Order: sequence, then structure tokens, then C-alpha cells
Amino acid sequence: MPRPKPTPLALALAAAFALNAQAVRADASAPIALPTPKTQAGQTTVTADHIDGETDVVLHAKGNVVVTRDDQKMESDWLDYYQAKNHAKAGDHFRLSRGQDVITGTTLDYSMDDYTGTGMDPVFSMARQPAAKPAPGAKPVTMRGDGSQVDFQGQNQYRVYGSRMTTCDPGDDAWYLHSSSTDLDYVRGVGVARNAWMQFYGVPILYTPWLDFPLNGNRKSGFLMPTFKTGSAGTELSVPYYWNIAPNYDATITPHFNTKHGNMLSGEFRYLQPDYSGSIYTEQLPNDKVTDTARHAWSVSHTQNFGHGLTFGLNYNAVSDRNYFTDFGDQVAIASNVNLDQEASLNYALGWSGGSGNVALRAQHYQNLTINPVPTDIPYARMPQLSFIANQSLPAGFSANLITDLTRFDHPSLQTGDRFIAYPSVSWNFDRSWGFIRPKVGVNVTEYNLNAYHSNTTNQSSPQQTITRTLPIFSTDAGLYFDRDTEFLGKDHLMTLEPRLFYVSIPNKDQSNIPLFDTSVNDVNFAQLFTENRYSGYDRINGADQLTTALTSRFIDQTNGLERLRLAVGKRFYFKNDITQDNNQPSSDLLLSAAGDLSRDWRFDSSYQYNQQLGKTERYNAQLRYSPAAGKIASVRYRYGRYEQLDNTSIYGPMRQVDVAAQWPVARRWYAIGRYNYSLIERKPIERLAGFEYNDGCWSARMYSQRYVTDPQTTKNAWFFQLELRGLGALGNGSVQDTLRLAIPGYTKTNLQ
Repeated sequence: MPRPKPTPLALALAAAFALNAQAVRADASAPIALPTPKTQAGQTTVTADHIDGETDVVLHAKGNVVVTRDDQKMESDWLDYYQAKNHAKAGDHFRLSRGQDVITGTTLDYSMDDYTGTGMDPVFSMARQPAAKPAPGAKPVTMRGDGSQVDFQGQNQYRVYGSRMTTCDPGDDAWYLHSSSTDLDYVRGVGVARNAWMQFYGVPILYTPWLDFPLNGNRKSGFLMPTFKTGSAGTELSVPYYWNIAPNYDATITPHFNTKHGNMLSGEFRYLQPDYSGSIYTEQLPNDKVTDTARHAWSVSHTQNFGHGLTFGLNYNAVSDRNYFTDFGDQVAIASNVNLDQEASLNYALGWSGGSGNVALRAQHYQNLTINPVPTDIPYARMPQLSFIANQSLPAGFSANLITDLTRFDHPSLQTGDRFIAYPSVSWNFDRSWGFIRPKVGVNVTEYNLNAYHSNTTNQSSPQQTITRTLPIFSTDAGLYFDRDTEFLGKDHLMTLEPRLFYVSIPNKDQSNIPLFDTSVNDVNFAQLFTENRYSGYDRINGADQLTTALTSRFIDQTNGLERLRLAVGKRFYFKNDITQDNNQPSSDLLLSAAGDLSRDWRFDSSYQYNQQLGKTERYNAQLRYSPAAGKIASVRYRYGRYEQLDNTSIYGPMRQVDVAAQWPVARRWYAIGRYNYSLIERKPIERLAGFEYNDGCWSARMYSQRYVTDPQTTKNAWFFQLELRGLGALGNGSVQDTLRLAIPGYTKTNLQ
């Protein structure tokens, strides 16, 4: 049986005890170091100025004591080391390094095998990168502090008594979290402070009997930072509690204490499984002190994959009354929630050699929130809709396509009925590096089965009837690509010239007896110029003998690939009148656009629409943006519309608006933020936002006020505050940064974590 190799400690003891097998004291004039052969995992080495003791019992070391084992390194003035237990007692001062963690103190009782023990009067520093992918430029978050005692509870696990800690850099004591005891568990990535209070520049700002916080970005259960806001909707404090139920389930429960409307409770439950996922969100106000009614909101989202191409989707949104978002929502919620979608769908994807298809069954209804709506304000419900879409590749670049749709449209006061559509077509795709041509021919067959209807507005009745419409459709899309090297702004550029033609032919047909279930006139823009139908939906198909002409030119910097300038012009010519339109014109409006990265810091965008028949400008906008670095953004935009839907209203009229927004450093660590959107027609601001940000490195603060128009007679105002402590999260309104990103194009956080 081979003899075991001696450990470094055994070799050291053999050398130290060569003169006396029981005890020996080294010469004080020459430091003694235990031999340090190549260290293997789990081995312990000790060096010191003076070493004595008894082999396999206890080793006494004094002066510059250093003990190392794996990722642990202990330094102290004196050491009692018990070899059999691999246990150490050290003082008068010690320094213990465990990976990225450093703890110093007076005395230490410590087991190096299981990373457990106790240290007195600790001063600690622990650095970790976030578990999630950090932002570019982000630094590790370092938790440092002190206490009366530290318990080492395993590798990367600590409990500090009488703790005081911060994530500020050394020498910066802007804030501290005090607690009677704090658990720092870097295994789970969670810190828990008990009987805790926050000190900000010496002023206590928050007390809680229990507080947990993330140490590495992992999810955890516990109270999140509270939210505070005030304004037209009242002063409100929200205290969210996050429940990490399981790795694939969580919930957030938030009580809202509002001085104007009363107490509200909101909750969100999220779930994620391999075959399905979704969320359920609700807000419940049992008794609104303003309206003396119960008010609520629901939002349910669910997607499920049954396998073999079959999927299901649910999107349901509802509120208790039409004024819900006006009272409780922000500017975005008010503008985007006019019709709440309530939809369920079932989809089946098909695939075969050279082709694919999809069958969809959908039921869709809307909750309309328009104040005093007229019948046309309320969208039709699809109860239900069945569609089938397929395409098949054919030889020589040809392909066959089919669109079919059968929908039953329901409405509380307008004409109802069923609509069937079949649109088969064949296209050819010829693409080369120098250009393309894509002809297409098809036929649209539509049949309506309309129910008997009596109009209360006109007091006229119509019997049940069937209407059929058949229209052949031919289109051709073609373009060329030219390029050459040129010099632009003193640099080498690639200049392109890209002409494009799009021709459409559709016979005219009177469709005035067909109701408008889901159809409206599309806005005129470059994308719409290259579509067959100027209408959305299928209730109207324009008659067409028309040609779209467009020309695009680009200047591309050959040194960095930036598109320095893009110029485009487009126009549609009508060779015959379209009887679906009351105002027939020989051509569409003239569209122009110019945009480009003038430099890495400057960006310019503009568009222009001109009505040649009236000799008037329909609309245009121009925007110039300057952004030399993160946290530095300034933009100015001008918008003009001869007849536009005015912001957040159902009113149409002329629009002339100037929009200025910026986020800019104004002093060391100080940033100004603001937006001013002014209507030159109404001679009043549409939105005003002004405030500041301060970034101290270990904490940042944002404070601003916002005032905006919700309808012609109503404005709302709000005041927001957010205090963010590096490594602990944000204290204040959680939607602050979302609001700023929407208000200020290019807004970025100034504190990277």
C-alpha cells in the first residue's frame, strides 16, 4: 500500500519541530514560513513571523500571519490553528478575503472547511456583477459597511448585527441602511434587513420592520419600493408586495392609498409554462369617494400552444366606466384606450411541400370609452370571424396565394350582417441585384348577407338582402437600382438612385349599398402609395387605373456605413375616376421626404405632403435631433396639418405645433429634463414637462411636473418624484422613466447599474 503524500501543513510542522518533537520556538530574528509546495484543492497553508505548537493539536502563530485555503485568505496579528478541525481563532485584528468579499475586524472564530464562524467589529466590502446582463459601462455593485458582529453562515452567506451598509464608493456616505440585523445571501441573491431605517445625508427618510432587496438582480419575494405621486387625481401612496411563487409564477399585490378617490387594491399574476403563458391584472376600488360607486379594471392575456400547429390567444380588457382612464390613467393610457379590445382566437398553422397556410377563428368585441358616443364611434364586433390564408410556390418564380374570410358583424344600432371574401391571386417574382419586377393578378369575390335593419336616424327600413361584388385586380411593382462612388461633404460616399413604378388596374363598381363594417380611408404616405387599395378592410375596393412613381436617392458613407442623406419623392397618377371617392382627382398628393444622419451626433427627419389640385400643403413635419452622448439629447420638431385629428380628442381641424424636448447636463451631476408641446392654432400648450435629474453615483433623483390636455375643456397635472439608490432599487413612482422615454425622444438613464 503506497504511503500517503504529506500535506503542506504536515511538511511545515515537520520542519518547525525538527529539534523537539513536542515544542519549539523560532528565532525571532528570522521569520518562519511553512513550506508551500504546489497547493492542491482543500489544502491549507500558514505563514507567520513566529510559529510554535503541537503537531496535530494546535498551532500558535504570531506576527504577519497569513492562512490560505482555496479562495479564502486570512490575515491577522495572532492565530490559534486547530489542524484536525481546520479551525482558526485570530486577532487582535484580522482580514478575511473570500473570493470578492473582504471582511476586517478585531477577533475571529472561523472554520475554513464550511465557511462558518463569527467575527467581531466587522468592516466589510462585497462586490458582485448583476445576475442579468449588465448595461454597457455598468460597474459591479459593491455593498460595504460595518457592524458589531458578523456570522459566517456558509460560502457567500452572512448575517451582520448592528449593521450599517451602503453601495456608495468609499469616502461617499450619502446614504446608509441601518438595521438590527441584516442577512446577505449571495447564493439566492437576496438581502434581508430587520428593524431597518434609511438615512439619507444624516436624515432618516424611511423605517420598516423588515426590508428585503436584491443583491444580484434575481427575483425575490418581499415589499418593493413604495410609489408616491400627486396631482389632479389626488395624492397617492402605493406599497407593492412582490411574491415569487415559483420560478415560473409570480404575483404583485399593491394597495393604493389615494386622498381623493379612496383606497384601491391592484394585483397582477404572471405565469409561464412551456406550452402556455399569460398574466391577469386587476384594479379594485370598492367605493370611489368622488363618484360614490365601485370602480375596477381588468386585463387578461393568455397564449397557449396545443402542439401540431394549433395555438390559442386571449386578450381581454375592461373597465367599470368611460371615465376610468381619465381619472386614474396617465397621458398615454388616456390616448390609447378609446376602444378596449376583448378578443379570443384559435389558430392552426399548416405546412406542405412548397407551401403554407393558416386557419384562424376569432371572436372580437370592444368596450368603447368615448364620452357621449354616436353610433359610428362604436366599432363593429366580430362574432365570429373565420379566415384561411395560404400560399404555394410554383416553378419559375411564380406563386399562388389565397385569402378567404367569413365574418359576422354585430352592432347595437347599425346595420348588421355576414361578409364572405375570397381573393385568389397568382404572382411572379423576378429579383436581381440591379432591380425587380413583381406582377400579380387576382380576383376579389365578396358576398354580403345583410339582416333586416331599421335606422332610427333616417327612420328608414331595409329588408334582409344579399349583395355580391366581384372585381378582378391586376398590379405590377417594378424597380431599378443604380449606384456610383461620389464625394459628399468632403468624404467618399456611395450614391444610389432607385426609381420605382407601381401600377394597379381595378374596374369601377358602385358600392354605396354596402355598409362599412371595418373599413376607412387610409392615410396618404409612402407605404400606402404601393398598395392596391386605398381603404383598410374589404368593404370598399377602389376602382383603379393608376400608376405610382417614386424615386429614392441615398448617400451612404463608405467609411462607417451611415446613411448621411436619403431623399425620396412619390406621386400616384389616376387615369380614370374612382366612383368610390366623392372628390376625384387626376393624381394624388405629392409626397417628399428627406432624412439622414448628418453626423454621428445629428439626425434630421422630415416629410412633406402637397395637394397640387388645391395648391395647398396638406401636412408636413420636420425634426432635428442632437445626441452627442448618453444623457445628452435635444430635439425640436414642427408639425403642420391642414385638417388633422387633434391630440387626445375626436375633433378635426387645422394643426400647427412646435415640440421641443431635451435631457441635458447643466452642471456637474445635474441634468435638466423637459418637453414643451405648443399649439400655434389654439395658442396654448398641449403638454408641459419640466424637471431635473441628479446623479451622485451611488444614488440618483428625478423630479418633474407634467401638465397635459385630455380633451378641449380638461387638463391634468401631476408631480413625480423618484429616488434611486444604487443596488437597492427606486423609491418613488415606477412609471417615471417610462413617461420620460415617451416624452423625450432618445431619453436614457444617467446612472448605469
